[in-house]
Amino acid sequence: MNVLVGCTGSVASVKIPQLVDNLLDLDIKPNVKVVTTSNALHFFNKTDVKAPVLCDKDEWEMWSGRGDPVLHIELRRWADLFLIAPLDANTLAKIAGGICDNLLTCVVRAWDSKRPLLFAPAMNTQMWQHPITAKHIETLKSFGYQEIPCVSKLLECGDTERYKAVTLPDPKPVAPSRWMNSRKKGSELSIGFMLHILTSSNDVIQPPYL
Repeated sequence: MNVLVGCTGSVASVKIPQLVDNLLDLDIKPNVKVVTTSNALHFFNKTDVKAPVLCDKDEWEMWSGRGDPVLHIELRRWADLFLIAPLDANTLAKIAGGICDNLLTCVVRAWDSKRPLLFAPAMNTQMWQHPITAKHIETLKSFGYQEIPCVSKLLECGDTERYKAVTLPDPKPVAPSRWMNSRKKGSELSIGFMLHILTSSNDVIQPPYL
């Protein structure tokens, strides 16, 4: 199973190294790659992530002329599941509007709709409560993408940031063979499985206070 993790410019990206560690510890032993926006790199060091971390410059370093591989297409072909956690307000708006101006959004635009894409919104409460946010989330759902609902956290600035914890408990109730066969069943099982392991743990990963 190949899992592509996307991360964007939310403070919750500080937990990407731990998220990758948890994925690699799963019984199914998935292959993991990370695709990041430039803003997400403010919150973690690539050297702390135990998986390849790809960003915009890698797209152009891989391609020099016609006939060369195109990274966002290669990632789309490689991945069985795309998990964008955290998804900030800026990238949410881009995806909803069809904009593909960086590596992550290009992967989304080229994504195979038969494969699961899950997204975990993460933003300040005032941004979350803006009417356009709900419209954007509904747009993504209309594409067949699965939302991982937010939880909230009081920040030092006095506001509340909404984000979804990305802790992954051990998914022992689901056998690896069922996971591996789920794509043949329309990916319903794999979507439900990933939602379960992302939301069932009480050990919430908290982003640092702002």
